[in-house]
Amino acid sequence: MYNLIDGNKIASQIKQEIAGEVAGRIEAGRKRPHLAAILVGDNGSSVTYVNNKVKDCAEVGFKSTLIRLSNKITESELIRQIFELNNDPDVDGFIVQLPLPEHISEGRIIETIDPEKDADGFHPVNIGRMVIGLPGYLPATPFGITELLKRYQIETSGKSCVIIGRSNIVGRPLSILLSQKGMDATVTVVHSRTKEIHNYINKADIIVAAMGSPGFVKAEMVRSGAVVIDVGTTRLPSAETKSGWKLAGDVDFENVAPKCSWITPVPGGVGPMTRVALLRNTMMAVDKK
Repeated sequence: MYNLIDGNKIASQIKQEIAGEVAGRIEAGRKRPHLAAILVGDNGSSVTYVNNKVKDCAEVGFKSTLIRLSNKITESELIRQIFELNNDPDVDGFIVQLPLPEHISEGRIIETIDPEKDADGFHPVNIGRMVIGLPGYLPATPFGITELLKRYQIETSGKSCVIIGRSNIVGRPLSILLSQKGMDATVTVVHSRTKEIHNYINKADIIVAAMGSPGFVKAEMVRSGAVVIDVGTTRLPSAETKSGWKLAGDVDFENVAPKCSWITPVPGGVGPMTRVALLRNTMMAVDKK
């Protein structure tokens, strides 16, 4: 029988911890943390994410700002908006919600964000600090995944870990975090160009599926007793929900779960932890003041 890794439960615990820290700051007459977000356009998943972020801020006592912009905005106009947040002394951390419209360079936008206010942990300065093991703002989803593994006391030292997907947001940074001292996993990154990909996956003690391909990981790919972390969040049409869609992970949960020792659900697994990471990074930023 598999064990469920409950991201909602752990996220709630961490939010309670942060709320206590915020209350202590306010009592001491120190600054209330302020997390802002820029949302360009009306992508359904992005709207849901930033709205949940606003709720998270209210729960822990943060000040929160949401800046909504048209998907017709030019890159230079968006950069001007980022500079305003960079120079606003009341804003401790902020994110520019991805994905962005095709006419805007995500790389250029990420590099424009002040590394000291980079709540998502995507800026090259923060990625560089992470790579060499210096303190800094960690990428949100990899932070959330490592925190789940730690809090559920899932052994990573000496374990074989296969990460499916090599994005700069999840796969690459997570491979670094899991291989660092303290986590000590032996990490393999596979992707769309990997030949006979199942040969790597079915030898893994820990599988992290982060490629955005619903149901990609099948039961025959997973060895008995493996730990499976599903990062996928693809919206699929559904006649069973009021919204007309449902979230699907990269793992065929129904058939894979019985083979696992531990597994994350979708939704309710990694997603809530990603949002908590934004709060944690913002706390780190405000503590520097």
